[in-house]
Amino acid sequence: MSLVSSPGSEKTTFLEKILTQLQPRYRVAALVGDLATENDAVRLARSKAPVKQITTGTLCHLEAAMVQNALQEWDLHQLDFLFIENVGNLVCRSSYDLGENLRLVLMSVTEGEDKPLKYPTIFNSADVAVVSKNELAEAVEFDWNAARTSMQSVRPGMQIFRLSAKTGQGMDEYLNFLSQQLVEQRAIAHI
Repeated sequence: MSLVSSPGSEKTTFLEKILTQLQPRYRVAALVGDLATENDAVRLARSKAPVKQITTGTLCHLEAAMVQNALQEWDLHQLDFLFIENVGNLVCRSSYDLGENLRLVLMSVTEGEDKPLKYPTIFNSADVAVVSKNELAEAVEFDWNAARTSMQSVRPGMQIFRLSAKTGQGMDEYLNFLSQQLVEQRAIAHI
């Protein structure tokens, strides 16, 4: 699963919670893309899941060859979930296929309801959306209906999750979704 978002949307916190909560039941790992530093990889390693950093330098996105190189030491058949946290950017990476089975776009309530209208390509290329930082929705006067309308106008039928990695709101529903995705992927693999 590839995770895409703009900087500051709670993507790393969200992924750390997901890795931590899935790890007792599943074999999970993560790749982290950033222009510089290994800060996010260090944070994600607190989950006790295997984590590798991909430093892109001047590139604003990950590319399939970067992911392939980072995965050379891992046996993907030994993993139930591999998460790829892409570089924080909603523009150029929508054109880059990383070979993921599922692409998740994440936006926070602090970014505004019209984010999908401003960046339609990434929302249209995503399979599922997460609206994060819901604990702040009231304080920033976030209009959930307007946000849902924006997303549905760009990608009709897209599944949307409202959650807060900080408080745990909506996390169980999302974890159930991931478990179902794994069942479906395994069924496809055995056909």
